Amino acid sequence: MESLDRLRRQLESFEDLESVVRTMKTLAAVNIHHYEQAVRALAVWYRTVELGLHVVLRDLRVAAPPAPDRRRTGAAFVVFGSDHGLCGRFNEDVAGRAVAAVRAGPAAPRVLSVGARGAQRLAHAGIAVEDTLPVPGSVAGITATAREVLLRVDAWRDAGIGTVDLVYGRHLSNALSEPTVQRLLPVDFAAFRALEAEPWASRSIPTYSMERDALLSALLRQYFFVSVFRACAESLASETGARLVAMQAAEKNLAERQGELGAAFRRARQDRITAELLELVAGYELASDGRG
Repeated sequence: MESLDRLRRQLESFEDLESVVRTMKTLAAVNIHHYEQAVRALAVWYRTVELGLHVVLRDLRVAAPPAPDRRRTGAAFVVFGSDHGLCGRFNEDVAGRAVAAVRAGPAAPRVLSVGARGAQRLAHAGIAVEDTLPVPGSVAGITATAREVLLRVDAWRDAGIGTVDLVYGRHLSNALSEPTVQRLLPVDFAAFRALEAEPWASRSIPTYSMERDALLSALLRQYFFVSVFRACAESLASETGARLVAMQAAEKNLAERQGELGAAFRRARQDRITAELLELVAGYELASDGRG
């Protein structure tokens, strides 16, 4: 039988832990709302850039796809994980998808991890991580992270890297995400020209007035930036959703365990009261026998 004092200390510890879990759950519920708003806004931004590239490229007719650049044969991956735990299998799932993509590609790829936990998972799987960037703590911090990632991509290109993939958790809902691999480089221009099959939103034929190469260059810069920004935002939304689910499960488990400890505490207290009463009765009987 556990001592009454020990059960009391356990109950107090569980109450403190419940307070921490409740706070983390509240923060996750607030943060996921901001990240989901960012993801929705980015979908509109991405669509705008996509349509702009379609307009610039629609009159470009290529008889055959361009020959691959023989000077660029290497591959690189940017993997978006988390810096903190308590988010279920988020890092395991993203790292597993990244490991599969890395092993299916060229040998000795360059790998950049956004998030220390994701980097640890990759290292455990035998994937060498070139560098690790911190995960932004808010939507406002994503811009700096996206710029840093693009600087690394530029350096990779200068070093002869031909393909760059983004690996992240695509946000589906509060509780659901899907590890995804998105090709950042080389750009698939055919995909933008294929948008010609879709109906245009207005009766006016889309056109542009500035020099096409300059406009194409500006749109591509926006495309690269929004692609990395969106990957980071979706990863944050997925991580926060996974943490929200984990905190909900922890809260339920804590409530169940507290109920069990509470019942054990009440039994122990009743046993102690009963023992004390028995001692009093026994003492009274001994005293009565002595007087007799």
